[in-house]
Amino acid sequence: MKQYAIITAGGTGNRMHADIPKQFLLLNNLPILMHSVKAFAAFTENIWVTLPAPHIPYWQKLIQEYQFDIPHIIVQGGNTRFDSVKNAVALLPDDGLVAVHDGARPCITQDLIQRCFLHAATHNNAVACIEADSSLRQKINNGSLSVNRADFWVVQTPQVFTCKTLKLAYNQTYLPQFTDDASVVEHMGIPIQCVQGDNNNIKITRPIDIFLAQQILNTL
Repeated sequence: MKQYAIITAGGTGNRMHADIPKQFLLLNNLPILMHSVKAFAAFTENIWVTLPAPHIPYWQKLIQEYQFDIPHIIVQGGNTRFDSVKNAVALLPDDGLVAVHDGARPCITQDLIQRCFLHAATHNNAVACIEADSSLRQKINNGSLSVNRADFWVVQTPQVFTCKTLKLAYNQTYLPQFTDDASVVEHMGIPIQCVQGDNNNIKITRPIDIFLAQQILNTL
């Protein structure tokens, strides 16, 4: 079954205290987003990268500067992550499997990508998840309630679906609870399959995450 990948990149990088969006910050002498794109190059020649319109010229400049020669298609993003993925999904064929991955998760391993694709090939979808390792409390009115962390997963990417399923899912009208692709697909009544993720598959959100990602990449 043919495989495809959509790498999402957005945001302003404000939480990183940086002047440029976080996906363009350097990590081991390469922009973060390039690490994420490189990870999927071993699995498909069909990669789409979604970027807000103002960021596209800068990405094209980085491609030239770093002589980044991995083929990919740049897709203009929308106002929300939902809109950005929808724009890329519209370009997919009806057959095959597609992985959607956060561009700000540069420590993704090929082992995890392969496990997700293989699981989705037989179960129609696969979402990388890890166990919660901290105590959790549920907000209730002005208080909170302790919950069993064993009953919960922490969701990561990649999230892999059949192209047909994801295209149908993104024909739905946007809802605030659509925080990732799994929630969009689940809204159609399709059960979501969790696949064991990787604790090192961190999302770059704060300045310390750059340091952590450097340490992780140096051990891979």
